[in-house]
Amino acid sequence: MKRFLAVLLLVLLAGVIFVSTALAETTFTYGASERIRQEIWDNLIDLKTLPPNNTDKDRNFFRFKTSFWGGADFNKDIGVFLKLTSEVYYNIGPYRQPSGQKGTDFVKLDENEGIIDNLYVKANNIFGLPVDLKIGRQDFLGPDMYGEGFLISDGNPNDGSRSFYFNAAKARWRINANHSVDLVYITDQFEDRYLPTWRTAVPDKGTYFNNKKILNASDEQAFVVYGRDKITENLTLEPYYMYKREEEHPLAPFTPELDLNTFGARALYQMAPWKVGGEFAYQTGEYNDGRDRRGYGGYVFGSRKFKDLPLKPEFELRFVYLSGDDPDTKKDENWDPLFSRAPYWNELLIYTQIYEQIKEGYAIPGYWTNSQLYMAKASVELTPDTKLALSYQYWRANELVNTLAPFKPMFGTGHERGHLPTAFITHKFSKNIDAFFQYEYFVPGSFYADSAKNGQFLRWQLQFKI
Repeated sequence: MKRFLAVLLLVLLAGVIFVSTALAETTFTYGASERIRQEIWDNLIDLKTLPPNNTDKDRNFFRFKTSFWGGADFNKDIGVFLKLTSEVYYNIGPYRQPSGQKGTDFVKLDENEGIIDNLYVKANNIFGLPVDLKIGRQDFLGPDMYGEGFLISDGNPNDGSRSFYFNAAKARWRINANHSVDLVYITDQFEDRYLPTWRTAVPDKGTYFNNKKILNASDEQAFVVYGRDKITENLTLEPYYMYKREEEHPLAPFTPELDLNTFGARALYQMAPWKVGGEFAYQTGEYNDGRDRRGYGGYVFGSRKFKDLPLKPEFELRFVYLSGDDPDTKKDENWDPLFSRAPYWNELLIYTQIYEQIKEGYAIPGYWTNSQLYMAKASVELTPDTKLALSYQYWRANELVNTLAPFKPMFGTGHERGHLPTAFITHKFSKNIDAFFQYEYFVPGSFYADSAKNGQFLRWQLQFKI
C-alpha cells in the first residue's frame, strides 16, 4: 500500500538526517552479477495427460538475470541497501513465452520488467537497547532465513527465482546470548504497487496485469513472532506463531478470503558428525464464506558426515508430511505453505501440483500440500570446489484430488505420486564465477492417470559476480 512506501521513505530520510554529521564513518559496498540459465521441461505440468495447449507444451529456454546493488553503512549500527534486478527469457520452444516484442525479430524474447529487488534501512541497538530493526524490501534468505525456509522463503512465487523479496518490517529483540525474538510484519502484493518498475515493451496480459508482472495469487499480509532459543550447547528450539491473510484474487473474484493462524516449532540437535532435526506446525483459520481451514505439516531428518573419509561423504534420511483435503468433510484440510511456495525438496513436482489447487481460482506453482515424502540423500566433495548431491525421493498423496472438470483426467484413483531420483553438481571456478548442473526424473504412480508420461527437468547455470 501507499502507506508502506510513505513510512519507508520517512525512515530513510530520518536515517540520512541522523547520520549526516557522521559521514566520515560511512563505508560503501557495491556489486553486480549476471546469471545465465538454461531450463528444459519434458512432460511436466500435466505429464501429457490433457489435450495439448499453449501452457502445457514442453519448454526449452534461457534466462539472463542481471543485478546491481550497493549499500552504505553510516556507522556500525545504521545503513541502507539498494538492489536492482531484471531478467530476460529467450525461448527455443515449442512453448513460447508471452512476449512484448511480437512482430519483431525478437518474438522469442520476453523482455521482463526491471524491478527494485531490495530497498531497506537497518538500525541496530535502537536507543541503546538490544533491538535491531530492518524496514523495507528485503530477503529472508541466508543469515536472515527462518529455519530451513519451511514456511518463509519466497515472497513472490509467481516470478520464479527472479526475486524472493518481502515488503516487511522486522524487529529483533536480542534477549541474551542464547535467546532472541523476531517480530515481523509482511505485506506482499499480487503485482508490485509499492515501488516503480520499468520495461520498454507492452507486455502480454497472460503474464502481466496493469502492465506489471503478476507476482502472487493475491495480496497477502502477515504478522510473525519467531523465537530462537539455544537450550543447550547442542540443542536449538525455534517456536513461532504466524498470522496470514490471503485476499481475493483480482482475476478470480470468486476466490474466498482466508485468515489463517499457524502455530509451530523447529528443533535442531547437532553433535558432530551427527545432525538431527524436525519441525511441526498446526494451522487453523476461516474463509470469509464461513468455511473452516485446518491443516498440519512437518518433517524429521537425520544426517551424518564422514569428513575423514575420501570425498567426505554425507548421508541424510528425511520424512515430510503435509495434510491434504478430505473430500468427505466441509472443511479444507490442505496444508498451506504460506510463504514457501518455491522449489524446496525438488524443482520438478512444483509444476505437476499446479492443477491440484486450481479448483477455487488462480493456481500457482509450488503449493506444497497433500504429500508424504520419503527421501534418501547422499553428497560427496569430488574436489574442494566440486560437490555432487544425489537423492531418491518417493512421494505419496494423503487424499485424492478434487479439481476442476477440465483437469480431472490428469489424476488417477491411487495415492502413489511416484518416484523421483535427482542429481545436482556444483563447481566454483573462482571467487567470482560458479556453476551448477541439475537433473530430475519423475516416474508417476497411481495418483495420476494411466496415460501419464515420465517427466524430466534439466537445468544448468553459470554465474558471474563482482
